[in-house]
Amino acid sequence: MAQKYTSAAKTAGASSAKNTDNLQPVQFIFEKSNYILLAVSVAVVALGFVLMSGTTDIYSSTKIVVAPLVVLAGFGLGFYAILKKPAPKA
Repeated sequence: MAQKYTSAAKTAGASSAKNTDNLQPVQFIFEKSNYILLAVSVAVVALGFVLMSGTTDIYSSTKIVVAPLVVLAGFGLGFYAILKKPAPKA
């Protein structure tokens, strides 16, 4: 996986030549597992809305019980993905 770098100090009047001496790796807020969980939660919420859609049998248990629970589970998984702390590096 490619590592992204950012300049340690940016000045307004700097020359156009890139200085590679003071480059530091970019620190992302989330880890890869957080982004994967967030993508899965979006898919679960979308699945819940698909289960809720349709015009036939508006009072079916799938539309009024199962689909809202699937949507809430997706939102819960999204909150967990955001609040999950990174694993300690040994």
